[in-house]
Amino acid sequence: MEEEKKHHFFHHNEEDVPVDHEKEEKHHKHLEHLGELGVAAAGAYALHEKHEVKKDPEHAHKHKVEEKIAESIAVGAGGLAFHEKHEKKEEKEAMKEAEGEKKHHHGLF
Repeated sequence: MEEEKKHHFFHHNEEDVPVDHEKEEKHHKHLEHLGELGVAAAGAYALHEKHEVKKDPEHAHKHKVEEKIAESIAVGAGGLAFHEKHEKKEEKEAMKEAEGEKKHHHGLF
């Protein structure tokens, strides 16, 4: 059976192309932080809309809908942050592995 390959939407590296693991780790860290920022922003907006329901009862339904949308966006951004944290961890492990291989080869020659 053929070895499983990971499919990334933005990273289509060929097997022969060297990967800069440090750069990839920084990229995932950056995206993780953007996800965290998205959680904070969407969460704040959801709280704002929740307050608007009480403040503006005439348009309460609209504010409730916008609150639920903002909550959903916050959950999605949290999922992105979690995913990128996992990718960052994998990249760190790959970097350690690559460094170990380099050290091992130098010890042989």
